Amino acid sequence: MPTPQPQPLLLRNVALVDGRRGVDVRIENGRFAAIGPALPVSADTEQVDAAGALLSPPFVDAHFHLDAALSHGQPRVNTSGTLLEGIQIWGELKPHLTEEALVERALRYCDWAVAQGVSAIRSHVDVCDERLLAVRALLDVKRRVAPYLDLQLVAFPQDGLLRSPGALGLLTQALDLGVEVVGGIPHHERTAADGAQSIRLLCELAAARGLAVDMHCDETDDPASRHVETLAAETLRLGLQGRVTASHLCSLHSMDNAYAAKLIALMAEAELQVVANPLINITLQGRFDNYPKRRGMTRVPELMAAGVNVAFGQDCVMDPWYALGSADLLEVAHMGLHVAQLTSQAGMRACFDAVTVNAAQVLGRARPQIEVGAPADCVLLQAGDPIEAIRLRAGRLLVIRGGAVLSHSPARVAQLNLPGRPTAVDWRQESPAFQGPVPGLKGASP
Repeated sequence: MPTPQPQPLLLRNVALVDGRRGVDVRIENGRFAAIGPALPVSADTEQVDAAGALLSPPFVDAHFHLDAALSHGQPRVNTSGTLLEGIQIWGELKPHLTEEALVERALRYCDWAVAQGVSAIRSHVDVCDERLLAVRALLDVKRRVAPYLDLQLVAFPQDGLLRSPGALGLLTQALDLGVEVVGGIPHHERTAADGAQSIRLLCELAAARGLAVDMHCDETDDPASRHVETLAAETLRLGLQGRVTASHLCSLHSMDNAYAAKLIALMAEAELQVVANPLINITLQGRFDNYPKRRGMTRVPELMAAGVNVAFGQDCVMDPWYALGSADLLEVAHMGLHVAQLTSQAGMRACFDAVTVNAAQVLGRARPQIEVGAPADCVLLQAGDPIEAIRLRAGRLLVIRGGAVLSHSPARVAQLNLPGRPTAVDWRQESPAFQGPVPGLKGASP
């Protein structure tokens, strides 16, 4: 039996990311059917007055670890706050994982993500476990969430491809089971030579299978960690341009400027894509420093200026590496903006792109656009433009996928009881870009 189409929906008076304001958007049969001023409405159409709110492409998380999400404190808390202690704690937890618990945590996190307007997640999944328990669990989760969330999995040898006995065979099994992307962690191998060899083996495996590559690369303050150079060279040797992502690249933060310029040019030539993880990179890095203290996030402005596609990822939420997080990619963009000092108008908009269109490109998805004929996947944000959305970490008023409303969150106004002051305040109206709260969608539950 064919899936019934959602009721047609007309969003009145929205702002769009391209700067247009006061337009109507009609959604029908799962697609954007019309965009323009004062669109006509039929009797079967649900209407929402957006009151100037921003209709945005959905958010995409280009780097996450869903197998570890929401496991904070199991079996203990990371007291040093370092990357290495987090890896140790994850290693202590792995023997005690159950598929049922992992699935439950992952599904709960996916609920959070959808409510925050996330339409797709690329999650790395640890394959250094003879049971491949996390792989099987997340493949199950991928199937379950498919109607409302795209989950792309990366086969990730957390303990090192060559350092962990049998890791290459386990990674290959994970690919055979349906994991789509080849991962790696060359800086965690025992030697730099082993790290380079792991890159060669993994890139050759990806080339033979026609798969994409996404490697944790140089997630360290050590400027001598230069594995992204090998990754770029292997990408060119094997003709993998456009299919390879380098995640983290923290060592690039600490490298000599002359070498960094040479390296960035090589990365651009190889068409590498880059994912920075602002919240986690600035939290885990710099732990060996006194002052001045490095923050560890890669050179985002320089990479963008060289034409490299740069996305931001959430990376961790309430796990052995990070005790905070809420699946809010506007929080990620907000932190990335500050750490990279991308405070120009163009820079701030680039940070919004880093969690929407740039991140979609990393996942190999078509560029999400709000245009006639495109799939009706979008988020109505309680802000008037992308910069204001980052400033306010704007509320997600509606989350829509294929024309169906997945999440509805009515606008909230603070009720005050202050002598001589108004009884209600909505700080969103301080900006002329946003004209007011959005009425609730008729018949929807908050």
